[in-house]
Amino acid sequence: MTEAKRSMRTPLGRVRAHGPSGQGTGHFISQRVSAVALLGLGLWFVISASLSMHGPTYLAAIDFLTSPLNAVGVILLVVVGVYHMQIGMQVIVEDYIQKPVMRTILLLLNTFVPIVIATGAIFAVLLVNFGKD
Repeated sequence: MTEAKRSMRTPLGRVRAHGPSGQGTGHFISQRVSAVALLGLGLWFVISASLSMHGPTYLAAIDFLTSPLNAVGVILLVVVGVYHMQIGMQVIVEDYIQKPVMRTILLLLNTFVPIVIATGAIFAVLLVNFGKD
């Protein structure tokens, strides 16, 4: 008898939580959780920016970001947004790019470009808060 026939587990139990690569479920859940977090952070940003900014000027944006609560919220928005983008692009590259070399290059870029984007955005927010006046 084969191992599958002697097992007490059902066919569904043997394949549950295993995508084709064994990690699809984790990406699916991470993307959904980050999407919900982005929804909440995005709504917070739109509402708080529209209530506290007195017009679409550079100085109004700087004043908005000098509040510690707003700065932390914007940093969270950037981090969660970049993470969500990275997960989504990884799934697209893994699913649709067939050439192994191109897939590897794109996955490497998908790892490093979001880090550069998030680092630049976080640096800009921190520079507004702690930079020279």
